[in-house]
Amino acid sequence: MTSEAVRRVQSGNPWEESFGFARAVAAGDRVIVAGTTAFKGDMLYGEGDPYEQTKVAFATAVDAIGEFGLGIESVIRTRVCLAHSRDVDEVGRAHKELFDSVRPVTTLLVVEGFIDSRVLVSVEVEAYRGAVDS
Repeated sequence: MTSEAVRRVQSGNPWEESFGFARAVAAGDRVIVAGTTAFKGDMLYGEGDPYEQTKVAFATAVDAIGEFGLGIESVIRTRVCLAHSRDVDEVGRAHKELFDSVRPVTTLLVVEGFIDSRVLVSVEVEAYRGAVDS
């Protein structure tokens, strides 16, 4: 794959610079979005609310694929990491509201924690840039 076939976008998250990663990378027919939380700049949205954090994190991830001209209908995979298994129902509710009509494959994991203990949810998205079939 040539370097022209790969495109990277940044969201301005300070961790992207300090860790050396892109928010999203398009390679071939796929666009992959890095682990995304409910942080926008230094502000955490939905503190203490896993439902709200999930909605904000996915909105940021969908904005990232939007940089490549894609929308939610192009999402083929999501990964959701939770700090607490008790939040599964609220996170699932938010996921269903966003993706019920799309039905991507989804992996849900409970992790030991995140760098910032206020973060309850981190999401990843993979989108397909080819033709969309129903």
